Amino acid sequence: MAVPTTRQTLIDYCLRRLGQPVIEINVDTDQVEDRVDDALAMYREFHDDATVRTFLKHEVTQTDIDNGYIPISSNIPYITKVYPLNPTYSNVNMFDIRYQMMLNSLGDFMQFAGGMSYYYQLEQYLDYLDNLLTGQPIVTFSRNQNRLYLHGNFEDKDVIAGQFIIAEVYEFIDESTYNVWNDIFVKDYTTQLIKQQWGSNLIKFEGMQLPGGVTMNGRQLYDDATQELQRLEEKMRLEYEMPVSFFMG
Repeated sequence: MAVPTTRQTLIDYCLRRLGQPVIEINVDTDQVEDRVDDALAMYREFHDDATVRTFLKHEVTQTDIDNGYIPISSNIPYITKVYPLNPTYSNVNMFDIRYQMMLNSLGDFMQFAGGMSYYYQLEQYLDYLDNLLTGQPIVTFSRNQNRLYLHGNFEDKDVIAGQFIIAEVYEFIDESTYNVWNDIFVKDYTTQLIKQQWGSNLIKFEGMQLPGGVTMNGRQLYDDATQELQRLEEKMRLEYEMPVSFFMG
C-alpha cells in the first residue's frame, strides 16, 4: 500500500478506505477537495504536531511606527512572548546598578564565595528589577488581521526605527517540506469527512429502492461518520492539543 505523500495520494487513500473502486463513492471532486481543506484546518488549529516553536526577528521600520503595527505572516497562529525592544542592560555603563552587581558577583567567583547558586539568584533578581522598572512591551496580536500592534508613546521614542523586536511564536509546518499527509489523524479525519459528505449527498434518496432490491441508506452513513468525527475530535483535544498557555497580546 502506497503511503500518502501528497494531497492527491491522501485523497486516493481515503477513497480506497471507503470502498473505491469496488463501491462507487458518490462525492464530487470539489467536495472531496473541500473536505481535505476542512481536515487540514482542524489539524492546524488543535494538533500540536501541526506547529513548531520558533523565534521571529523583525527590524522596526518607520512604516511600522506610522502604522502602529508590525505585519505578521499568516503562517503564524500564536505569539507566546515578545521580548523587550530596548532592555535596560543593552546600554550598561559603569555607574549602572547591573554593572556594579556584576563586578561584585565576579569578585565572589574569584574568592569562591557564593558560587553558581548565588550568581543564578542574582540574575533572577536583576531580571525582576528590569521587568519592574522597565516593563515588557505592550502588544496585541490580531491573528485574523495578521498584525502585531505596538502600544507605546511614539513621541517619547518608546519605539524607534532600527530597533529589533524578537517574538517567540508558533508557526505552521510547511506541508511541502514535512509529510502531514501520512499523519494518522489527518488520514482518519479526512476519511470520515468524505464519508459524511457521501452520506449527506445520499440522504435525499433515502428509502429509494434500486434494481435488485437494494435500498440506499445515506442517513446511516452520515450518522456513523458524524459519531466517528466526534470521537476523533475528542481524542485529539485530550491527547494532542497543546496546553492553553498562549497570549494574544
